[in-house]
Amino acid sequence: MKLRIASYNLHKGRGMTGPHAPERNLQVIAELRPDIITLQEVDFRLGARPEALPRALISELTGLEPIQMRTTGETSLGWHGQSILMRPDLARDAVIRRLPLPGIEPRGALAVKIGNLTLIGVHLGLARSSRRAQLARLAAKASRLAGGSVMMMGDFNEWREDRGLESLETLRVIAPGPSYPAPMPRLRLDRIAVSHCVKVLATGVADTPLARRASDHLPIWAEITLPSA
Repeated sequence: MKLRIASYNLHKGRGMTGPHAPERNLQVIAELRPDIITLQEVDFRLGARPEALPRALISELTGLEPIQMRTTGETSLGWHGQSILMRPDLARDAVIRRLPLPGIEPRGALAVKIGNLTLIGVHLGLARSSRRAQLARLAAKASRLAGGSVMMMGDFNEWREDRGLESLETLRVIAPGPSYPAPMPRLRLDRIAVSHCVKVLATGVADTPLARRASDHLPIWAEITLPSA
């Protein structure tokens, strides 16, 4: 199976300074043409955590659909601000799990099983001590859930190459390129960690004029093939 998988921190659809314009983010996603995309900051942060990315527009503008799961609140799209969009044919058989994470701030990850791949969407904490604890928890969970083929993708919030990722030593860690801040990207905050049995064909950063306006992060993507079950 060949898949194009992406990750995108939407910054609640506000771009760098506002106003709220989620149609821009959905156009960026549509131009990426992913089979699956993990999303961060899909809900507003305060109050009932209502959706910042209108679910009514997702299918119309991207052809994808959000994975069905129990969300943070009645009007939320995601859990801890995260969601996963997929092609409808993939979404029908997908199995989703919510993974609570330790740390100073409330955080969680989403794990979805597609064929023999477990994809984990992440948005790690701002403190390196929290990120280390979160990655250690995720690495332990992945070894039990995945059966060999695992891929983590998202906003790792880690700008260093030489520290903070120690728990991922059994995985191949890829930073496709600078993704933050979007108008003048310098930091590789958005990353991929993948089992060695998963073949990575290509990776990249979607650096377009629209993407530089639509969020404070640029999306990243990877094309992969999975080993036979």
